[in-house]
This record gives sequence, C-alpha cells and structure tokens, in this order.
Amino acid sequence: MSQTDRPIELRAHLMRLPLTVPYRLVFGDLRHFDVILVGVRDADGACGWGEATILPGYTDETVEQGWALTREAVSTVRTTAGARAFGRVAKTQTPFTATAFLTAVDWLDRRPALRRAGRVELLGTVNGKVDDLAALEAEIESLLAHGYRTLKIKVGWDVARDLRQVAAVRSIAAGRARLRIDANQGYSIGQAVEFLTRLDPTDVELVEQPCAAGDWDAAVAAKRASGAPMMLDESIYGLEDIDRAASLGCADYVKLKLMKLGDLDTLEAGLRMIADRGMKAVLGNGVASDLGCWMEACCALGGVRSAGEMNGFLKTPARVLRPALVVEGADIVVTGDAPEIDETVLQSHTVAAAGAWRSDAPAGRSSAPQWSVEATS
Repeated sequence: MSQTDRPIELRAHLMRLPLTVPYRLVFGDLRHFDVILVGVRDADGACGWGEATILPGYTDETVEQGWALTREAVSTVRTTAGARAFGRVAKTQTPFTATAFLTAVDWLDRRPALRRAGRVELLGTVNGKVDDLAALEAEIESLLAHGYRTLKIKVGWDVARDLRQVAAVRSIAAGRARLRIDANQGYSIGQAVEFLTRLDPTDVELVEQPCAAGDWDAAVAAKRASGAPMMLDESIYGLEDIDRAASLGCADYVKLKLMKLGDLDTLEAGLRMIADRGMKAVLGNGVASDLGCWMEACCALGGVRSAGEMNGFLKTPARVLRPALVVEGADIVVTGDAPEIDETVLQSHTVAAAGAWRSDAPAGRSSAPQWSVEATS
C-alpha cells in the first residue's frame, strides 16, 4: 500500500428525493430523483461522500444497473486506491456510478477545488407553458424579481409550438434576461434545421443539443442553420468529445457535468480544454442533489463565466448536506467550509442501503474534514 493509499470503509444509500413540481423533459415528466450516495471513511474517522443521480433517457445507465454495481463495489473495495481503480474502470461504461466513488475520495482527500469560496450565478428554469400566459408571466416575473438573468426554456416537442413558447418568454422577459434554449435531443435533423432557421435570435444566449447525442452530423448541420450560438451537452462524455466538437466546429458552448467526467480534476481539465479550443463553458447538473451541486459550484469558481446549471437541489425540498447550501437571490454562496451529510435526511429518504461503518470510529471526530478556505473573487 502506497503512502497516499489508505484503508477505508464504504457505505452506500439509494435515495428517492421527491420534486416540488414535476420537471418536464422530452423523455418524460420527472417527479423524483433517484440518488445513489457513496460514503467512505478512513481509519481516523474522516469521511467523504459522492453522488450519482442517474436519469434514464439522458444516459444509457439505469438506476438498477448503477445500484447493483455500487453494492458490488461496496462489498469488495477496501482502500482509497481501490476506490479510484474501480471508478476508472467503471467510468468507461457507467460514468455516473463511477463518479460517486471517485468524488467521495476527492472529498476525503480534501481536493483544492472544494476549498474555494465565492458566489456562483445560477439560471432560472421556466416551467410554465404558452397555453397559460398569465401563469407563465407570473413565473417569469418571479424569477426576474429573485435576480435570475438567464432563463432556461425547454423545447424539443413540436417546432411551431416550441417557437411560440420561446417568443412568449422573450416577450415577457423583454430584454431583462438571456434565453438558454434546451431541446434535450428532441428533434430530428429536419426539425432542428426548421426550428433554428425560424428562431429569432434576439436575446438568445444559446440553443442546446437539438439532436441525438451520437449524431455529430446533425450537430454540424444544426450549427450551420443557426443564427444563435449552439451548445452540446449529451454529446459530451469525455475530454475527447470536447476535441471532437472543436475540430468539427459544431459548438460555440460546451456543457460539462461532474457526473459524466468522474472526478474533480478531470472536470477542471475539461473546463480548461474548452477555453483553450476557443469555445465557452457551461457547467452544472439540473438533476442532482445539493451534494453534486456543491461540488460543481466549487469547480465553477475556478473561472466559469456563464450562469451555472447546478440547480437540481432547488427542485427538491430534501437537502443532504449540513449546513444547507446558501442561496441568495440567484446565487449559490460557497463558503469554503467542509459540510457534513445530514444523517436524518439520508435515513428518511433511503430506499435501499449497502455496507456499513463500524461503530467504533474515533470519538469526537467530525465527519467533515477541516481545511483552509481559498477565497475566489
């Protein structure tokens, strides 16, 4: 065992976090998050946690597959090096599940990114529909009043209806917010080209992933047809995909999510690659608990300038971190202090568990590592 390798205990929880309101996506309405939390603890009693929130339809992974793999790893992994080795192998086929293990060790290792302090601007998600203009207007005015200056609009169903939705949001916002339009792979090439050629680009920050993740020809065609900047999301799983987007010239923006890249160092390397290749980065996962969102917010403080999408935790009343993430207006306020897992929330929302920590851990040792804070302007 190397100096940097050390023995650990592992435990895992499969949680179901209810959403305050259904989250409407092209592949179905989401009413809860299925969250896998992996906890590691060393011989001194210090702990780290990582998250995998698997969204079928967005990824090929399934919750059942991820939980089965998690249970297997919890029963066999015994060291930090073993956890990282498992994560590296699992990342090739099941990156979300791998991320739970890799980031748990990142937390335990007190990675520098998690020590940052500062504010991260979030976008606001528009749930209302053009069919009820009064409700849509009330929602948008509320978002603007809370300080949101970037609004996310979901499209990808019907081109004509989607264009009316965008026009209605634009009219209500009246220049007070940028519009980030997300099709979630909902269009065929023909539909994407029609939508993009008919779209008024006024106030549009970008259009995100109109076509299937693996259809790079469609991404090129969409970029050629669009008068607005284009962003890839589902197409990006590894650093090599960033290079491919740059070489094809099919993206102005690239969105990254921690749960697809595995660990904090790889995520930060990806953010640097995007800038080095002349594109802009968007960071964040709208389908994650406050644990994953906190880690992404810490990484965003490394230099991401666009509004963050790490707002999944705002969609559910359950908070797994203690103290809870602070939100002021449209900003996450990251203190740089090490949080803990709220065991009461963990237990009340757990539907399955694997592994256990011995009860004879060193007395009085907080589960949260103590670290110095790195302020970020």
